[in-house]
Amino acid sequence: MHRATLVVAALIGFIAVAAGLEDYNGVLLVDDFEGEVTEEGLPKGWEPLHFDGIPRHTVYSVRRDEEDNAYLHAEAEAAASGLVKETEFDLEDYPVLAWRWRIGSTLEKGDARTKAGDDYAARVYVNFEYDPERVGLLTRARYALARRRHGEYPPLHTRNYIWANRLDVGTFLPNAYTDRAMMVAVQSGDERAGEWIQERRNVYEDYKEAFGEEPTRVIGVAVMTDTDDTGETTWGAYDDIRFLTLEAARRLDD
Repeated sequence: MHRATLVVAALIGFIAVAAGLEDYNGVLLVDDFEGEVTEEGLPKGWEPLHFDGIPRHTVYSVRRDEEDNAYLHAEAEAAASGLVKETEFDLEDYPVLAWRWRIGSTLEKGDARTKAGDDYAARVYVNFEYDPERVGLLTRARYALARRRHGEYPPLHTRNYIWANRLDVGTFLPNAYTDRAMMVAVQSGDERAGEWIQERRNVYEDYKEAFGEEPTRVIGVAVMTDTDDTGETTWGAYDDIRFLTLEAARRLDD
């Protein structure tokens, strides 16, 4: 199984009954990485995603900067793996995803349009609940088989926000492995490498633009820094991942 199947299969083992997030004045905090860590050094509540046939895994750890702020750091050397956190809520209620990230560098051989180039210094996934009423008979049969094998359905769709290697910012395109994962280049290239960048996306609107329908419930958030296809080395970092109501998002602009 290639690590790109994160969006359709690898999450199955971790998407049981997803825990809800507590509302803080219109904000659902996924993680600011200030909480407990596991014995392996991972943020508590996140599960590792390893993929068949990929022996080298991205190394994730919680670190602190010079101001004692905690964040999630990821290092990949010809490696791939992800982290996923379960959650469940209606995107219509909290449509805006906010986070900040930074990277060491993009990947020289990275190319979002090919399987051989499907590597990124940083990406953030939002995964959506499977609804059999939205798919045809053949897809239903495939999802039913996946459920029998793994005990849970894969996500119906995934919105994937990437720090692209060379795409124009704002480019929408399907993942090279599956059109159920629609990507958008939020940042691109090395001009701002090494810099923390605050991002905000209306995932509700992005989903409708990508898939042409109303979204199902959110069932999980994942991050991944991967370089297994290109064989290169880079790092990424993530922090302050949260979903906002439209009102809460407007408050940030005031």
